[in-house]
Amino acid sequence: QVQLVESGGGLVQPGGSLRLSCAASGFAFSEIPMMWYRQAPGKAREWVGVISIDGKRENHPHPLLGRFTISKDNAKKTVYLEMNSLKTEDTAVYYCKVEYHGDEFWGPGTQVTVSS
Repeated sequence: QVQLVESGGGLVQPGGSLRLSCAASGFAFSEIPMMWYRQAPGKAREWVGVISIDGKRENHPHPLLGRFTISKDNAKKTVYLEMNSLKTEDTAVYYCKVEYHGDEFWGPGTQVTVSS
Protein backbone atom coordinates (compact mmCIF):
# COMPACT_ATOMS: atom_id res chain seq x y z
CA GLN A 1 0.00 0.00 0.00
CA VAL A 2 1.00 3.63 -0.36
CA GLN A 3 3.23 4.82 2.46
CA LEU A 4 4.89 8.16 3.05
CA VAL A 5 7.23 8.83 5.95
CA GLU A 6 8.68 12.26 6.66
CA SER A 7 11.86 12.88 8.63
CA GLY A 8 14.38 15.58 9.33
CA GLY A 9 12.35 17.95 11.44
CA GLY A 10 13.63 19.54 14.61
CA LEU A 11 14.47 22.76 16.37
CA VAL A 12 16.33 25.41 14.40
CA GLN A 13 17.17 29.04 15.08
CA PRO A 14 15.72 31.86 12.98
CA GLY A 15 17.80 32.29 9.85
CA GLY A 16 18.84 28.66 9.88
CA SER A 17 18.27 25.87 7.40
CA LEU A 18 16.74 22.43 7.49
CA ARG A 19 16.21 19.65 4.98
CA LEU A 20 13.22 17.38 5.29
CA SER A 21 12.90 14.00 3.61
CA CYS A 22 9.87 11.98 2.61
CA ALA A 23 10.42 8.31 1.85
CA ALA A 24 7.74 6.81 -0.37
CA SER A 25 6.64 3.30 -1.21
CA GLY A 26 3.71 1.44 -2.68
CA PHE A 27 3.30 3.39 -5.93
CA ALA A 28 5.20 4.42 -9.05
CA PHE A 29 7.14 7.25 -7.43
CA SER A 30 8.82 8.40 -10.63
CA GLU A 31 5.48 8.84 -12.42
CA ILE A 32 3.59 11.09 -9.98
CA PRO A 33 4.17 14.65 -8.77
CA MET A 34 4.94 14.99 -5.07
CA MET A 35 3.73 17.76 -2.80
CA TRP A 36 4.62 19.28 0.55
CA TYR A 37 2.20 20.90 2.96
CA ARG A 38 2.45 22.31 6.46
CA GLN A 39 0.14 23.03 9.33
CA ALA A 40 0.92 25.55 12.04
CA PRO A 41 -0.80 25.43 15.43
CA GLY A 42 -4.35 26.75 15.17
CA LYS A 43 -4.14 27.22 11.42
CA ALA A 44 -5.36 25.36 8.36
CA ARG A 45 -3.02 23.10 6.46
CA GLU A 46 -1.35 25.01 3.64
CA TRP A 47 0.38 24.03 0.44
CA VAL A 48 4.17 24.44 0.47
CA GLY A 49 5.13 23.24 -2.97
CA VAL A 50 5.07 20.62 -5.69
CA ILE A 51 7.72 18.96 -7.83
CA SER A 52 7.26 17.45 -11.28
CA ILE A 53 7.74 13.77 -11.97
CA ASP A 54 11.17 14.35 -13.53
CA GLY A 55 12.22 16.67 -10.74
CA LYS A 56 13.03 19.49 -13.16
CA ARG A 57 10.16 21.79 -12.29
CA GLU A 58 8.81 22.93 -8.97
CA ASN A 59 6.35 25.49 -7.78
CA HIS A 60 5.73 27.18 -4.45
CA PRO A 61 3.42 29.79 -3.00
CA HIS A 62 4.85 33.21 -3.72
CA PRO A 63 5.87 33.97 -0.10
CA LEU A 64 8.08 30.88 -0.04
CA LEU A 65 9.79 31.41 -3.38
CA GLY A 66 13.53 31.68 -2.99
CA ARG A 67 13.57 30.16 0.49
CA PHE A 68 12.09 26.70 -0.05
CA THR A 69 13.28 24.20 -2.66
CA ILE A 70 11.98 20.75 -3.49
CA SER A 71 14.04 17.99 -5.04
CA LYS A 72 13.60 14.28 -5.55
CA ASP A 73 15.61 11.14 -6.02
CA ASN A 74 13.61 8.68 -8.06
CA ALA A 75 16.08 5.88 -7.40
CA LYS A 76 15.64 6.30 -3.65
CA LYS A 77 11.94 7.10 -3.93
CA THR A 78 12.50 10.10 -1.73
CA VAL A 79 11.45 13.72 -2.04
CA TYR A 80 13.19 16.50 -0.14
CA LEU A 81 12.23 19.94 1.10
CA GLU A 82 15.14 22.30 1.61
CA MET A 83 14.23 25.27 3.78
CA ASN A 84 16.52 28.27 4.17
CA SER A 85 16.36 31.57 6.03
CA LEU A 86 13.81 30.05 8.34
CA LYS A 87 11.45 32.30 10.26
CA THR A 88 9.47 31.72 13.42
CA GLU A 89 6.32 31.67 11.31
CA ASP A 90 7.66 28.60 9.49
CA THR A 91 7.05 26.61 12.66
CA ALA A 92 4.62 23.83 11.73
CA VAL A 93 4.19 20.14 11.12
CA TYR A 94 5.35 19.41 7.60
CA TYR A 95 3.69 16.72 5.49
CA CYS A 96 4.31 15.19 2.10
CA LYS A 97 1.37 14.17 -0.02
CA VAL A 98 0.69 12.17 -3.16
CA GLU A 99 -2.47 11.87 -5.21
CA TYR A 100 -2.76 8.36 -6.55
CA HIS A 101 -5.66 6.69 -8.31
CA GLY A 102 -8.02 9.39 -7.17
CA ASP A 103 -7.07 9.23 -3.51
CA GLU A 104 -4.87 11.41 -1.35
CA PHE A 105 -2.15 9.88 0.78
CA TRP A 106 -0.34 11.72 3.54
CA GLY A 107 2.59 10.96 5.75
CA PRO A 108 2.36 11.37 9.54
CA GLY A 109 4.33 14.62 9.38
CA THR A 110 7.50 15.94 10.96
CA GLN A 111 7.63 18.84 13.39
CA VAL A 112 9.71 21.90 12.53
CA THR A 113 10.19 24.49 15.25
CA VAL A 114 11.95 27.75 14.50
CA SER A 115 12.89 29.48 17.71
CA SER A 116 15.81 31.18 19.41
